[in-house]
Amino acid sequence: MTHVGHEEFMKNKRKELDALERFDIVNKPAHYAQYIIEPVTFIMRNDLPYYKGNCIKYICRAGDKKYEGLSLLESEKLDIQKMIRYGQMRINQIDGKDVL
Repeated sequence: MTHVGHEEFMKNKRKELDALERFDIVNKPAHYAQYIIEPVTFIMRNDLPYYKGNCIKYICRAGDKKYEGLSLLESEKLDIQKMIRYGQMRINQIDGKDVL
């Protein structure tokens, strides 16, 4: 088995995502199509709180959803930052802070 560098991995991932463009962005977004259970289905069936649902949503699509004007790596980083932000908001809430 040969080792694939991260840049090559990301290029291959982008090709996979481009192939999934046929999916409906509203009802079946390509960046969630790889999962047996779509994150929203998991979140709703388990009646998860808002912050947990968003953490799951953002970490599941990190590296799979490309934002306009950003590279795939920058887009991945942005989704990870969003996941961290929702976790921090919950920590702030637990700590009784007024500003989440």
